[in-house]
Amino acid sequence: MKALSVKNGACVALIDIPLLSYDDFYAEIVEALSDINLHCVNYFAYPQSDSLRLYACLADDAQGDIHILSCEVKKEAQLPAISAKVHAMERFERELNENHGLRFLDHPWMKPVRYAHDRADKTQVMDNYPFYSIKGENLHEVGVGPIHAGIIEPGHFRFICDGEKVLHLEIHLGYQHRDVEKLMLQKDKLIQRSLLAESTAGDTAVGHGTAFAMLWESLCGVEVSKRTQLERTLAAEIERIAIHTGDLSALCGDVAYQLGNAVFGRLRTPIINFMQEWCGNRLGKGCIRPGHSPYVFTPALADRLQVVLQAYERDYLEMIAKTLTMPSVLARFERTGVLSREQAVEIGAVGMAARASELARDIRSSHPYLAYPLLHHESITRRHGDVYSRTQIRRYEIVQSMTYARQLAQQLKNMPLEDNARPEMKPQANCFSIMLTEGWRGEICHCAITDAEGKLACYKIKDPSFHNWMALALAVRGNEISDFPICNKSFNLSYCGHDL
Repeated sequence: MKALSVKNGACVALIDIPLLSYDDFYAEIVEALSDINLHCVNYFAYPQSDSLRLYACLADDAQGDIHILSCEVKKEAQLPAISAKVHAMERFERELNENHGLRFLDHPWMKPVRYAHDRADKTQVMDNYPFYSIKGENLHEVGVGPIHAGIIEPGHFRFICDGEKVLHLEIHLGYQHRDVEKLMLQKDKLIQRSLLAESTAGDTAVGHGTAFAMLWESLCGVEVSKRTQLERTLAAEIERIAIHTGDLSALCGDVAYQLGNAVFGRLRTPIINFMQEWCGNRLGKGCIRPGHSPYVFTPALADRLQVVLQAYERDYLEMIAKTLTMPSVLARFERTGVLSREQAVEIGAVGMAARASELARDIRSSHPYLAYPLLHHESITRRHGDVYSRTQIRRYEIVQSMTYARQLAQQLKNMPLEDNARPEMKPQANCFSIMLTEGWRGEICHCAITDAEGKLACYKIKDPSFHNWMALALAVRGNEISDFPICNKSFNLSYCGHDL
């Protein structure tokens, strides 16, 4: 393959990344992605003076490599669409069209993605979004959102139904585009960039914060201590426990199982309260910073976590067993919202959504980082791809994460405390760096490019929701529209993580 192969967290010279013609670039990607072990983790453009340099990053889950290749095209060029051969690339190419004006002539679904304020075509506005439609006397459309009950973020769902049966769902996002990637370039203080990274998706502060911290360390040639690596791994697994528990509560609420809704909701609280004891924020903001550990995990915190987990585990195991043997719950969860393995592969699903459909995509095992090699992490998968399978993934990942958290806390307790002074950090010039982490929702990817002075010239973030919103749209087909809430919650995708 005509690509530069690197490991997760690598920093390489820009000149070392192969520059191909678009025809060769296209052919290499199409051939590579015909292998089920490979998938695209990022594909974006770096503007030059009168052209665009396209970078594609393809992860090999079997070998643990990331293949990076590039090409240069004229601005507003007309190109054959990779999506015509590999459907998982469709949203990447839609984004390139919206942001940079590139036209992909045979793209199957060329529509706006986010409506950035500086998008290439200002005539594309939300009010005239080109929704798909089906004609038929018995069919009707149901619009939900963008404003929802409670504090949920904005997003519009347009259903085409035959009676109660959903034939098609189109999900329209982009209502809160925040220009996170451009702000990464505009802000020049490290603390500002750290705050931006952990705010990419507020429920994944540790996942995105870790991706940025490790990316920045790679750019600067800094390696943190083993203690800091253990602390970051522990924070990630505590985040996984907390959010999965909250999701179990919401799933129970959506099927009117009030006991489960109440108990899981209560159980989430001591977990996030522990994060506040550790770093001052219940969602882990501030816990991860480049180059050092701002909040040392002390022996007292290790003892406290063991107490919290012991109390949590007793009630959790009882409640999850009761919930998933309740006939009324199973009747709503089983065979509802099915995403087949074939569909998961075709759309490039990642993380929990993929693993519930027997597609074992998990950066912790395929491209391990931090302490995951020491934990010998093994991915948990299910094969039916329904709401029940996605609930089962949460059920067993919580148990697995508790095991990891106890091991890590004990190791940290036995390690000496360190001087946490932050080292001098200056990014290398003309470099490309990529970092993958596995957030509780799935695969996170941060990429950065520096200029000749070592300043950030391009920053690209991909949240797992970018891949997985199409999974929700496919999963609801053939279901009754009344089952949409539990299908939606079983994926629990991020609006802001998508909109950036």
